[in-house]
Amino acid sequence: MPIVKLSPKSSIGGLPARMKVLYITTPRRTGDWLAEAFASDSASQIYLKEVVGEAEGLARLRDEVFDAVLLSHEPGELDALDLVEGLRAGGNEEPMIILGSEPPQHLDALCYEVGADDYCCVAETTVRGLLWKFARAIQQYQLRRDNRQFVQAERKRLQQEHQEASRLLDQQRALIDDLRVLSEGGIASDSEQRTSVEACLAVSASTATALPLQLPAQLVAHYRELLRTYVIMGVGNLAKEMADLAELLAVSGVSAQRALQLHVQVLEELVQGLGARSARHVMNRADLLVLEMMGHLADGYRLRYFERHHPPRQLPLPGFETPWVA
Repeated sequence: MPIVKLSPKSSIGGLPARMKVLYITTPRRTGDWLAEAFASDSASQIYLKEVVGEAEGLARLRDEVFDAVLLSHEPGELDALDLVEGLRAGGNEEPMIILGSEPPQHLDALCYEVGADDYCCVAETTVRGLLWKFARAIQQYQLRRDNRQFVQAERKRLQQEHQEASRLLDQQRALIDDLRVLSEGGIASDSEQRTSVEACLAVSASTATALPLQLPAQLVAHYRELLRTYVIMGVGNLAKEMADLAELLAVSGVSAQRALQLHVQVLEELVQGLGARSARHVMNRADLLVLEMMGHLADGYRLRYFERHHPPRQLPLPGFETPWVA
């Protein structure tokens, strides 16, 4: 394979092939010499649009799009520093380079303070150097624009995630209300035929609605800490803690409805405290947590039901297995 020597305009991060530049100057310093200088250097093709005075420059910026703006600094006739400051205050973000006759050490800091991208002294700057200043200013402008778009997209994504989390929490609260309505209907239609399961567990939905709205603060704090740890560690790392929590809920007579209400309350507090951070990961882990908790809770109630209906029985002594008949 032959070795290809890359030209500046084809290398990565090199000069743009074409640039459209607006040159704002004064009647005393026209841009003919500048156009000839750009034409003599074939590294990049420059389309130079020359205007005289601030008013014409503002009008041209309003009507056309330029890759960069070059301003001639002529104190007393055209103050490029004030013009750049006004353009930046007005929302113009085009790359701006000031061209003057004073040494760079006199104007560099002032140019940066008003928002210009660079300063070039006519006596010390070459055409190729000016082209590279244009290229770097354009690159910085594109990076700022891309970064702003990325920040806006990220902010929008986080906002959508928080809205989605709020909708899911609303749906979970609606599920709790549906369970309460179903339990109230069960009381009205079947109050005389309460099953032994409800009597055994004493935690049916009808019993749950009679509990106070606020759960014990210790239980809420314990579940809050468990949820935060679960979000970090994930599934399978807190099996013992989940089993202990389910046993505590079962012993305390907390129904599935009340357990779900506890979960929604703690999760809502956690999501509201996220601020600008992502809520999707938290919601996914929280869904797994409540699913695992309900599984442990169901097993705990099933075991208690089995123990109630199959209580331990004293086995007879050897030789007394069959009743004695006189």
